[in-house]
Amino acid sequence: MDIKEYSANSFSFIGDAVFTLAVRCFFIENGYQSSKTLQHLCNSYNSAAGQQKVFERLKTDNFFTEEELQIFKMGRNHISHIPKSSDRLTYETASGLEAVCGYLYLTDKKRLDEFFNKVFEGGIGNE
Repeated sequence: MDIKEYSANSFSFIGDAVFTLAVRCFFIENGYQSSKTLQHLCNSYNSAAGQQKVFERLKTDNFFTEEELQIFKMGRNHISHIPKSSDRLTYETASGLEAVCGYLYLTDKKRLDEFFNKVFEGGIGNE
């Protein structure tokens, strides 16, 4: 299948897995071993609120290309439900970020590495 035929939902679905794995690896590689601590730290990035914080930080730094912002908008606009643990804007932003992550995973691994380097500039607490 041609990448242009992928849906925003597909990008977000793949991006969710890639983002989660990268965050878990980041904390393991930084020496954290306690399951409880790892879960808490990973949630600072992997929750909808954490992903919204990442997006806002990267957007403020003008990290995203125009193409990536288009993918973000596609992912953000492809929401079918909102979980009770989040509001609409936060969840849409998180889905858009996951779409960008999935798109980069499928199309440009070098840019994906740049993406995660920038993501983890937020440090342990995603600040």
